[in-house]
Amino acid sequence: MLLGYMRVSKADGSQLLDLQRDALLGAGLDPRHLYEDLGSGRRDDRPGLVTCLKALRSGETLVVWKLDRLGRDLRHLINTVHDLTGRGVGLSVLTGHGGAIDTTTASGKLVFGIFAALAEFERELIAERTRAC
Repeated sequence: MLLGYMRVSKADGSQLLDLQRDALLGAGLDPRHLYEDLGSGRRDDRPGLVTCLKALRSGETLVVWKLDRLGRDLRHLINTVHDLTGRGVGLSVLTGHGGAIDTTTASGKLVFGIFAALAEFERELIAERTRAC
């Protein structure tokens, strides 16, 4: 089963979920399996995402329109996908940067693995710079 998550950054009505909803529905998702949040991705309190992640079961796939709709930053994305993978849940990104990511395929796992390796490398560089000061 496919579950979709969508988010816009502003809850004041100036941004709409329509484009994301249309893309998710066009990808074959059932409208009853769409979860949403209205507010910045940097916020920790995203009840739609929390509910969506809890609803996912092994063998299912989380589908997002763009990768930036899911995570606050690269570390958060990697942790989220690592958790999903550990639970047997896939991730599919429909478009944008990260559009090649579909962790249910070998090439998608490779692309995400490269992202994860780069993030780990960046963390190590930051730690080295911090120690050098």
